[in-house]
Amino acid sequence: MKKILAILLFFFTVLAISPDANAQCAMCTANAEMGVKNGNTQTKGLNSGVLYLLAIPFLLAGGVGVIWYTNFRKKETSSLA
Repeated sequence: MKKILAILLFFFTVLAISPDANAQCAMCTANAEMGVKNGNTQTKGLNSGVLYLLAIPFLLAGGVGVIWYTNFRKKETSSLA
């Protein structure tokens, strides 16, 4: 249990102190740059939307991995007893 808490603390710390990332495809980058040149401030919202769409699959995969790991650990400990 302590190892899991230490790993979670590590990941939350890394997420808390990580720098802002701008993840965009080439077409989105071109549109965002043109918008900024014309005085449009919607680029920040575009960046946030792309990062939101990127985060969901990783969170789902991580959740499935945690559930699989905990079920695997339960079966392993019950077979040893």
